[in-house]
Amino acid sequence: MDWLYLLEISLAGIGTGGLYALTALAFVMVYKATRVVNLAIGEMLMMGAYIFFGMASSLHWPVWLAIIAAILGSGIGGALIERLTIRPMLGEPPISVLMVTVGLSSILIGVVELIWTADPQRLPEFMSNDPIMIGEAFVPPKVFYGFLVAAALIAVALAVFRWWRGGVALRATASDQAAAYSVGINVPRVFSLAWIAAAMIAAVAGIVVGAIGGISSSMGVFGLSVLVVVIVGGLDSVLGALVAGLGIGLLEAIAGGYVGGEYKLLTTFSTLILVLMIRPYGLFGTHEIERL
Repeated sequence: MDWLYLLEISLAGIGTGGLYALTALAFVMVYKATRVVNLAIGEMLMMGAYIFFGMASSLHWPVWLAIIAAILGSGIGGALIERLTIRPMLGEPPISVLMVTVGLSSILIGVVELIWTADPQRLPEFMSNDPIMIGEAFVPPKVFYGFLVAAALIAVALAVFRWWRGGVALRATASDQAAAYSVGINVPRVFSLAWIAAAMIAAVAGIVVGAIGGISSSMGVFGLSVLVVVIVGGLDSVLGALVAGLGIGLLEAIAGGYVGGEYKLLTTFSTLILVLMIRPYGLFGTHEIERL
């Protein structure tokens, strides 16, 4: 066996897994706070990338300013989505709310194709292309820097929601909404905060994913792998999102490297089925998760 080749594809897989974990964190954040299964997470990621593209390429803004605009714009979009489409559905059957997010994903794709067409686009170069070597193993530079961005943002997000007052309120709401109400926490505001934070995290992930592979109106398919990640890890588990993200990224890379790229999804969904047969609530999920 070529151990160097195995090491290289494993490192690339872990890099991709970091982006899976980052996007899965956004998914879990919304689910823990609102119990909404957001199937539009891939399209929210796509929208963040396209906002960046519009600011940097069409309006010729500096890259750093375009990134800030994309993150803030996505946050505003997350707030609008929660206020206009999700909050009115509180108390409705879970399947109804689920279908709202399905419709939202189609709307976001339509908006992107209406403004930017369905043609693939390249984002402006803002990452170094200098070769990255870890020992004798080559790591694609954009994947390496993407992993660093994902790891840093995950660490910041966990720290914020561990010690910041708003993060404490979100965790309290996730644990028991009635108890959160009783101690004076503004639960609807916490719902909005969760969607804003998730949209901003998804925007960062979208920019990095777009920088690596380009953008198109179909890049929301990235959300399929993220959905597998959160189900395998446990819909309400942050730790599960991180562990499963790295694991699924690694499995896909090994399958693509040794079997063929067309077998990546086969490996991903086979893993999903196997895990659910053994642990129906995910590796780190709780038994109280409501099944649709």
